[in-house]
Amino acid sequence: MIENLQYNTERTKLIIPEYGRHLHKMIDQALECNNRVKRNNLAKAIIGVMGNMNPHLRDVPEFQHKLWDQLFIMSNFELDIDSPYPLPSKEVYEERPDKLEYPQNFPKYRFYGNNIKRMIDIAVSWEEGEMKKQLVYVIANHMKKCFLNWNKDTVEDDVIFSHLNELSNGKIVYDSKEKSLSESQNLIKLSNKKFGNSQTNKNNKKHYRNFKKRNNN
Repeated sequence: MIENLQYNTERTKLIIPEYGRHLHKMIDQALECNNRVKRNNLAKAIIGVMGNMNPHLRDVPEFQHKLWDQLFIMSNFELDIDSPYPLPSKEVYEERPDKLEYPQNFPKYRFYGNNIKRMIDIAVSWEEGEMKKQLVYVIANHMKKCFLNWNKDTVEDDVIFSHLNELSNGKIVYDSKEKSLSESQNLIKLSNKKFGNSQTNKNNKKHYRNFKKRNNN
């Protein structure tokens, strides 16, 4: 009895393990069938078993197409049957995808994030005026909140202004005498709130849309 035991390491590798070995054996049986009509019926039965694993998607056309594609993939594209969908290409399936570009700009102050740097670059491109001052103030406040998320203590405004000047390559100099940033305690409480006020969220979305519209123009 022990001699008949089989280990998975000794078995053939499953192409799509999620469907299990029994389904792969059914596909092997269909591959060995010489009768095309019977082979087509076996394929439909296999598709039915695959669909039963996701009954809520079983009758969705797009999902049916996916099942037939997976059937051909698990048969190593060797199953000769009449499919209701175009046959997938083995060359396309085995083709390596293009390398995904990912921003690898490792900022000095990681706790600010890349979005802050993008906002600073946009602020630098704006003409001098009240709108730019307000934008810089908003960015500085957000930088302070990000800093406090990283260090739940406190931070002097001059530190934020120094970082802002450094990240803008010296092009933004904020005068702390004009308007002080929000208190650290208020920013910490704000960041700890799981759900904000609905009206506040609406206002934030409105300001973001206006900011994006001005930048695009």
